[in-house]
Amino acid sequence: MDSYSLSTIFLMCADSGSFAAAGRRLNLSRSAVGKAIAKLEDDLGVRLFHRTTRHQGLTEDGHIYLEHARRAQNELEAVREVFASGRRSPTGILRAALPAALGRHFIGPLLLQLPGLHPEMHVALSLSDQPIDLLESGFDLAVRIGASLDSDGILRRKIGTQAMSLYAGPSYLERFGTPSNPADLDHHHMVVYSRGRTLHWQTPHTKGKAGPEGTARLQVDDLDLLADTAVQGLGIVSLPQWLAAPHVATGALQRLSVLAPRSFDIAVLWPQSDIVPLRTRVAIDHLAAHLPAAMALAAQPENTVTTQRL
Repeated sequence: MDSYSLSTIFLMCADSGSFAAAGRRLNLSRSAVGKAIAKLEDDLGVRLFHRTTRHQGLTEDGHIYLEHARRAQNELEAVREVFASGRRSPTGILRAALPAALGRHFIGPLLLQLPGLHPEMHVALSLSDQPIDLLESGFDLAVRIGASLDSDGILRRKIGTQAMSLYAGPSYLERFGTPSNPADLDHHHMVVYSRGRTLHWQTPHTKGKAGPEGTARLQVDDLDLLADTAVQGLGIVSLPQWLAAPHVATGALQRLSVLAPRSFDIAVLWPQSDIVPLRTRVAIDHLAAHLPAAMALAAQPENTVTTQRL
């Protein structure tokens, strides 16, 4: 086998977690996969996998090779896309990392339209709010909210905005009253969106500066669940307006104007390269063309509890 074939088998093994699983996906025997990896290791002069009877884990050298092999594979696929772009639809697998709630409700459904529009294109989505290293993860693109560039190797394009406001359920407001100014929030119960261990309440309106420090009763790392806690009357929450709108329409939530809404950019990030795969360019254009309208439709005008704003 040539170097490209060996690298392809290596990448499949790294993604699958075992030689047997990689063999099934490549229509090769486990023995053939093992021999290919052994040849690659012999050619490189390093050991790429720790081998056990049931699992093969990457060694430190394996992780280094994975980064470079993935990058080389992406470059080769990009070159193929360039030559094919004038003759047919985008091809290959679009791998995208999406924020959980926005990905579930909007970005994911939009990207899942692409195989129907381009039959030679496939889509693989990962939904998580955890930060990723886009250069090493193997994703073609990532969608992030309020993202800023922290790497010279990453490009960014704005595809929409997300407005955030404060909400509470009627049962909560009946028991504890409606805050009439920002200082009142210090005496209210909050439910926070957080992936950390702290229960310190901080809204997108006050992040990085002095602001309300109400008591956080609960902490969750999922926006849909955060909305449910407010509907149940457990506290005041900060939510995207598109997510809260259906609850506001039924009277299950009320928007509080004690703090003015804040808007944050929604951006697509992708690795900088001389050749961007056609599938990536098609996906970015598709999101930019359809996401704003979809989000605007979801965030219909709400009945707001009118109080003092900052």
